[in-house]
Amino acid sequence: MLLDIITSSDPVVRNTPLAVACRKLSYHELLAERDALDRFRRASANLYDRVRALFFLYAIDRFHLPARPELPTSGRIPYAGVERLLARRFDEAVRLFRAEEQASGPSDPVCSALAVAHHALAFQTLADQVRASVRGAAGNRWMFRTGSAGEHPLRVRPELRTRATPGGAFPVLRERTPVRMDLSHSCWSDIFFLGMDYPEGARVLNVSIDLGVNGRDAHPRPPIEVYFRVIDEPVLRLVSVDLDAAADVKSLAEVFDFARDYLGLLKAAVIASGLIPPGLEGVRQELKQVLAAQVGPGLGIELVSVVNDIPKGSRLAVSTNLLAALIAVCMRATGQAKALTGGLTESERRLVAARAILGEWIGGSGGGWQDSGGVWPGIKLIEGTFSAEGDPEFGVSRGRLLPRHTVLGPDRVPPEARQRLEDSLVLVHGGMAQNVGPVLEMVTEKYLLREEREWTARQEALGIFDEIAGHLQSGDVKLLGGATTRNFAGPIQTVIPAATNAFTEALIASARAQFGADFWGFWMLGGMSGGGMGFMVAPNRKREAQTYLRAEMSRLRNALRTSLPFAMEPVVYDFAINPNGTTADLLPLDEALLPRGYYALLVPRWLREDPRSVPASKRAELDRVGLAARRNPDLSGLVESLFDRMLPSAPNSPTKSGNIAELLAANGFDREQHERIRADLRRGLIGLALNRLPASTVVEDVRAGDVVDARAGLSAAHEARGRAALAAGEVAVVTLAAGAGSRWTQGAGVVKALHPFARLGGHHRTFLEIHLAKSQRISNTFGAPVPHVFTTGYLTHEPIAAHLEANRSYGYAGPVRLSRGLSVGLRLVPMERDLRFAWEETAHQVLDERKQRVRESAHAALIGWARGAGEGADYTDNEPLQCLHPVGHWYEVPNLLRNGVLRDLLAERPQLKTLLVHNVDTLGADLDPAILGLHLESGRQLTFEAIGRRLEDRGGGLARVNGRVRILEGLAMPREEEEFTLTYYNSLTTWVDIDGLLNFFGLTRNDLNDIARVGAAVNQMATRLPTYVTLKDVKKRWGHGHEDVYPVCQFEKLWGDMTAVDGVDCGFVAVPRARGQQLKDPAQLDGWLRDGSADSVSQLCTFSARG
Repeated sequence: MLLDIITSSDPVVRNTPLAVACRKLSYHELLAERDALDRFRRASANLYDRVRALFFLYAIDRFHLPARPELPTSGRIPYAGVERLLARRFDEAVRLFRAEEQASGPSDPVCSALAVAHHALAFQTLADQVRASVRGAAGNRWMFRTGSAGEHPLRVRPELRTRATPGGAFPVLRERTPVRMDLSHSCWSDIFFLGMDYPEGARVLNVSIDLGVNGRDAHPRPPIEVYFRVIDEPVLRLVSVDLDAAADVKSLAEVFDFARDYLGLLKAAVIASGLIPPGLEGVRQELKQVLAAQVGPGLGIELVSVVNDIPKGSRLAVSTNLLAALIAVCMRATGQAKALTGGLTESERRLVAARAILGEWIGGSGGGWQDSGGVWPGIKLIEGTFSAEGDPEFGVSRGRLLPRHTVLGPDRVPPEARQRLEDSLVLVHGGMAQNVGPVLEMVTEKYLLREEREWTARQEALGIFDEIAGHLQSGDVKLLGGATTRNFAGPIQTVIPAATNAFTEALIASARAQFGADFWGFWMLGGMSGGGMGFMVAPNRKREAQTYLRAEMSRLRNALRTSLPFAMEPVVYDFAINPNGTTADLLPLDEALLPRGYYALLVPRWLREDPRSVPASKRAELDRVGLAARRNPDLSGLVESLFDRMLPSAPNSPTKSGNIAELLAANGFDREQHERIRADLRRGLIGLALNRLPASTVVEDVRAGDVVDARAGLSAAHEARGRAALAAGEVAVVTLAAGAGSRWTQGAGVVKALHPFARLGGHHRTFLEIHLAKSQRISNTFGAPVPHVFTTGYLTHEPIAAHLEANRSYGYAGPVRLSRGLSVGLRLVPMERDLRFAWEETAHQVLDERKQRVRESAHAALIGWARGAGEGADYTDNEPLQCLHPVGHWYEVPNLLRNGVLRDLLAERPQLKTLLVHNVDTLGADLDPAILGLHLESGRQLTFEAIGRRLEDRGGGLARVNGRVRILEGLAMPREEEEFTLTYYNSLTTWVDIDGLLNFFGLTRNDLNDIARVGAAVNQMATRLPTYVTLKDVKKRWGHGHEDVYPVCQFEKLWGDMTAVDGVDCGFVAVPRARGQQLKDPAQLDGWLRDGSADSVSQLCTFSARG
């Protein structure tokens, strides 16, 4: 049955949603169909049949089998399969997981492992085909066969190697390229995998535009400029003015080292253009020999890029068009394009586009095939095309890698229609820079599965595309705006709900309210909104709209700055449709100067060189620059820039270190303890490797009597006892929200609890609102308002307090308290040995060959950074809040004792006996009466909840450690493979008996008034728990939307280790996965929304009405 969907030539059958077919199958029939799919994908010779079978297998194991009650919840994931999975030996991993299933029967854990393996194998198969198509594209093949300088066929054109005067400078070739905007979007139909399987559905309207920043630039111009020239030194000089980076590359190995510096894109262009072809990677030959063959002995090549400070995340494909411009200028310079100057022919444009795809693959990145659209002029229709004999894809996929470009001339889109678009459209950058990589995978997956809503939405988007094209041709921008708005609100968000966000929705609503009938529509420019966006308004209000949107974006950014990861201040653009595409000119020899930023970057370096070693051409250029700085307005301000770089002035504002000192003092920083930890770290007494328990430690899985299994429900007596406690007001909820949420934001330093991360009940909801809504439902049900406490820290306290006040605690009827943290740590530059341990001695997912090389290069660069910054030194080279760290969630419960929150709650509600403590990202945790009753019946001080382990659950679990049942943190696991022998994963959710916990600390309720005694008791208890050394990612923002991520060292104590402290009476209960799973990474959201988890959480909530 399922095979028919894959192999049928009937579109109706072929496009049957997998979910529809699976619903008709019984559990055992579904298992049988899965077996048939596995046999088919191994035997089929057709690439896309194999890939689609793999995606079917993934979806069955990820969504459809786990939803069946017959599937056992417990099982074992063989570590040998995990090892193969991490090593990218996906098929071997599948065989091992299947063998385990055949031996022990199907289970939820093994299904989770098979799902991951099938998903990875499917994308590996697709990526291999894209690589084969890229390498096999006409014009690319020779580059992989060139193995030495003697075989290199390219030579720089004579006119670029001829000086005007002896000792003078060489000519400068300049390429100027527009960026592209996608008018239609078409639900990401330009993704390579989708376009190669469904070319008839891959269509976009792509517009090449000149750009300027409104209020800064006099007029729009091609934002990308690149320069090529010969130089008097046998090096490859690469300069990125916008990234403030320059390097004299002197070896072939450095050319292929992409993460060494910020010049990876320029290196990719050098390789993809054929200057240094990929066949030379690893060749034992000097770079100067290759350069000598191309330009002559003792000479080299300089390549310079400028993008006019267009910020990252513009959704205008700046990086791809920059790559294309660099490739184009190198191709012109080496005779691979017929004309040195002017435009390119159609065949040359197509070769540049193919080379750009190659460059992105080489550099370990990639987007869609329309992204290099700026190479073409004006407005163009770009469509997928069917593969034909002679294409590398023929017989493999239905479509070709490269699409067909049709430039829409004045006969298709009249000049007045173009002008109307320019007169109405306001282009902006909202300030958010988001990773759209996961979106591309999700779109591919949903397409191949033909998921019901998404497939219908894709067909709807194709209809809207025809509307957009028609309105563009007629020049009816008002109807055009209506179509793009429906496209965004309907098909785009149906396929990828995360395409929108609270910032974007608020901005659209405010613009609509401000301009009323003159608001014509919204347009999402790329993979996700929040960065590049467009607003269409009546032409007579465009200037007003530019001013309003700049102010409104800034206002909303300030309101949401602690909730969403903004990388920069919002920007409004001016734009004009570019009629030329990429073009080149040869600068006159008497004016052959590079941009001002180039000289601001390099002249200080030149002035520090030994004058005797400076070539005559460079001295002559310095003379020309000095003269031009006095006469040429384009170089105005250069002298001041040079002085600023060479003699930087002292800042007038308080220093970062001063702000850090104030923050540390205000948040309970213990300098003496910090210095002890630093000394121990540098002496090697503590570190990542030493977090682990001794190798002699015996770690075993728990036994049947160690855990109460509540996944199938508990007794009526337990529920009755819990309901009575809730009705009597004996329970409060404590949500742990003091952490930095590093994984959620990749170290951006925003407050996870305040992130409006998903739409539930028609509105974007924050973690905070969802937790209060669960407590509201319980309060309503039992007629007793539940006190709800949020623990906070240095990063989260003020934002959460302000947010609750501004939103009136979301209308919550019960008491809401904040429990402020009383201690903080200062991050350190990591030790090299810890970085190497984390990257080289612990298990990690190996990436595909190119991306793995980039990762290893980045690791080498970061190790160099740690050495240069000083291993174990205080990390202070960032915004102050990014330099501090929370000291672990263990402290969040004792802080209730220290800061008086528990004392005050008990004074108000002396009947209070139990706390439900859970992490902010454990969205399914609520005051379940039956589990509460179980805890009360046990009489234990602490009852910890656990869930059945899946492959993705990493970080420890419930174990017998030397015979004692306890939570074993992943950091302390003596051997990584032992984690996969554990049935249960720790959810951190804990039922706490208040008096029992106080008693264990040596306290009573009355003692909570004695701050000194409480503090001493907490400190004494802290000495009984281990302190872990950890590495966390932290973002450092700079320039125009750029972000670097650094690993930093910090220290923490973890709540789960309470189970290892002698004398604590702990119980353990297994709960349903929907209750205990944690959302640690935004990449989990799509699965969370699709597998029923989001609906399960919604049913636990009673949301207050919004005004």
